[in-house]
Formats: sequence, structure tokens, C-alpha cells
Amino acid sequence: MTPAPQPAVPPAQRLLSSLPLAVIVLAPGMRIASLNPAAEQFFGQSARRLMDRPLDQVLAIPDQRLLVTVNDTETPVSARDIAVKLPGQGSRRIDLTIVPVIDEPGWQVMTLHDNTASEALGEHLVADQTMMRGPEILAHEIKNPLAAIRGASQLLARRLGEADRSLTDMIAGEVDRVVTLINQMQTLSRQTAPPVEPCNLHEVVRRACSVILAAHDGGPASGLIVEEFDPSLPQVLGNSDSLVQVLINLLANAKEASSDTKKPRIFVRTRFASGLQLRTGNAGAPVRLPIELRVSDNGQGVQPDMRDHIFEPFVTSKKSGQGLGLALVHKLVRDMNGRITHERDDALGLTHFRIHLPMADSTAAHPSRRSLSQ
Repeated sequence: MTPAPQPAVPPAQRLLSSLPLAVIVLAPGMRIASLNPAAEQFFGQSARRLMDRPLDQVLAIPDQRLLVTVNDTETPVSARDIAVKLPGQGSRRIDLTIVPVIDEPGWQVMTLHDNTASEALGEHLVADQTMMRGPEILAHEIKNPLAAIRGASQLLARRLGEADRSLTDMIAGEVDRVVTLINQMQTLSRQTAPPVEPCNLHEVVRRACSVILAAHDGGPASGLIVEEFDPSLPQVLGNSDSLVQVLINLLANAKEASSDTKKPRIFVRTRFASGLQLRTGNAGAPVRLPIELRVSDNGQGVQPDMRDHIFEPFVTSKKSGQGLGLALVHKLVRDMNGRITHERDDALGLTHFRIHLPMADSTAAHPSRRSLSQ
């Protein structure tokens, strides 16, 4: 029996292009000779702009001992969880490997894996799974007397003069505040996620921006929000209403955080992200999160001792805040199989919130899929 012919191995370039890991080929002198799409996503630049550039122009390694080893083109290097800097993008924590190319002096192959966003993928998983259901159970019992108190204050207001009506207005206002707080806590403890479908991310962003700009009271709204959109992005898989709520929260926080700066600015950027993926509880099936939405502001940023806890309930630096806004944002993003991370770039004076989302299915199930720019 004649054995079946073996299928031809795909070309090496096609194999490299399929990898979610950033791969860079370095020519002698550590100049970029070739890179795959994941590397373009990692650097946030196209191959055309990166080709023939010295590596140290696009990737700074502050650790001098490691830098010496990296520059030795004959020595393999493997380093985990190291800090690097990308011009214009701030700091990252990555895994890095560099190996010399056999029989090609001076040539090297480098791989990069971005840990910055991955580190935060599971850091709040336990908190989500153990979120108390008390608010959900007690909400009905609490809201009933609150409704009675509010109704009683309205009846009293009709019998009082204008001079005393401010007291009943205060009662009604405080009742409404408590009800809003309970509603937020109910959302945090809700176990059923809203349905997801293909969404035009740029339309969602502009809906949220219009809400923030309509309420802008710090002078002319023009120039407050700067959009940096990639018009080639496909649709994301999410829930439009949830995404709008997430964006309104992040934009409102950014607006408040930058209000004391001389020239407040909020930057909203969309782009392809580098090979980020997570494993869900569905038999551990991996979910790719190739689309990044970033909201940045030029305010003072979160206090350093609070940065690791900002997505936890009741953590806030605001005098009048309840600390549920970012916790709610975190839950809504996770309900859409997305992830959100926070970082501070002190060199540029910017605070970044990065949301990574799955891409909508591009099969025939959604034949009307449009570009996000439309």
C-alpha cells in the first residue's frame, strides 16, 4: 500500500504571521530586518515604519546587565517579567528571548510577550467569584422603606412653607442617592451577563463622548477629547449599552481627574493589540482579545498606594465617591469576555485605562459586518 503523500509545509513567513507571539528578526547591528503582525501590534507601528531601525530606538531596556547580554549577538538570552519602555507608550513588563541564527553571524531572532495586560486578567477573578449576594437579597427589603420615606417627604413638602421645604428636598435627595448606590451594588452582584453581539466600537465611543461633552461645564468643549481611531478595525463582540456605560464612567473620571490641569485633555484610542488571549471557564477554551480601546487623561493620576486596588468595590480617592464606578466598569467588561487594565505613565504625565475586547465573528453569520469607521 502506497503511503499517502505528506502535505506541503506552509512557507515560514506564513507560519510566523500566524503566531500570536511577537517575533522580530534582527540584522547585524541589531537593526530590525523583519517582523510578524503580532510584533507590529506590540510596537503599535507598521512594519514599514519599523524596518531597518535600531532596536534600541523602539525598545528601551533599563536593566544595564541585561542590556549587555542582549547586545552580545552570540549568546542566547531568556528573561521573564522584565521592565522595558516603548517610546510614546510608557512602560511594559514582558518575557523576552533572543537567539543567534545558526551559521549567520550577527543575525538574531527575538520574541516578545507582553505581560502588562495579562497580569491583570485574573487578578480580580477571586473577588468576582466571591462577590457577596447580600445586596441582591436585601435590595427589595431596603428599597420598600426608602420608597415610603420618599413618599412621606413629598407629602410633607405639600404642607410646609417654602422656608422648610429644603429639608424635605434633602430627604428625597438622600433617598435617591441611596437607591442609586443599591442599584450599582445589584449590578455588581448580578450573575447573568447581558447578551453580546457585533458592535461598532467607534459608534459606541462617540455616543459616550457626546454625553460627556454635553455636560461639560469647564469652558469650551472643543479639544477636550482627542480621538485616535484605527478605521480598519472590525466590529467587536460586546453589548452596546454596557460599552456605553463603561465609556461614560471612564470618560467622566478622566474629565474630573484632568480638570485641575492647565490644558485638560482626554485621549481615546483604538488599535489592534498584541496577541492577548485568556482562557474562560468554558472547558478552558482560549478567547483572543485583539482589539484595544484606551482612555487616557493628563491628570495627576491615582495615588500609587491605591493603583493595585482601584477596581475593587468601595475603593476611591474622591471625597464624595462611593468607590463603585470602576468596580462596575470592571464587571461589565468581564461580562463581555473582555479585560481592563490600568497604568500610569509618569514620564508623559498620562493615566491609561486599556480595555481589550474580542473581535466579532467574521463568518457568514454576520454578513453585514461593517468597518468601525462607518
